[in-house]
Amino acid sequence: MTARARTVHLWGGLRPAADGAESVELHAGTIRELMRVLCEQYPKLEPFVDEGIAVSVNGTIYRDDWSQVLPVDAEIYLLPRIEGG
Repeated sequence: MTARARTVHLWGGLRPAADGAESVELHAGTIRELMRVLCEQYPKLEPFVDEGIAVSVNGTIYRDDWSQVLPVDAEIYLLPRIEGG
């Protein structure tokens, strides 16, 4: 099964590491796969991923559950990881 193309929107701090793009198209079925493909296509993003990124999928924030399947036509945003207190 081939993963579908996903539009992934990037917060401003990530854009310079993605050649200035506000969003990128990636083929991924899960958040983990999305992060792997993202780092393969934009190696400068890997330090940000290693430090921690939150992923918003249709308005739900995922910080640790990267096995989450990405729904068809999901609205996906990469956000800075904000720790609770």
